[in-house]
Amino acid sequence: MNNKLLVGAALTAVLAAGFTAPAQASGKEKCYGISKAGQNDCGNLAGTHSCAGQSTIDNDPGEWKLVAKGTCKDLGGMLKDEAKQKYKASQKNS
Repeated sequence: MNNKLLVGAALTAVLAAGFTAPAQASGKEKCYGISKAGQNDCGNLAGTHSCAGQSTIDNDPGEWKLVAKGTCKDLGGMLKDEAKQKYKASQKNS
């Protein structure tokens, strides 16, 4: 009986964690061009890395951080579509 209770509790915890994470992310958005070197949240637009903490320059327009939804512009950043356009334009000029 204790094993069933333990397994049930563990399963409940796993399911609760799975449902909580997306709810937290829904109030956030990717904001490009605001992260300091080494403080990005994940991969960049150029595809040169795929992990957090690997940006090499401050405010790189291809690097992003999660911020509260609706605050990106106030922080001086860009949303993904604008950042992609800027990145594509910079590639044409290179």
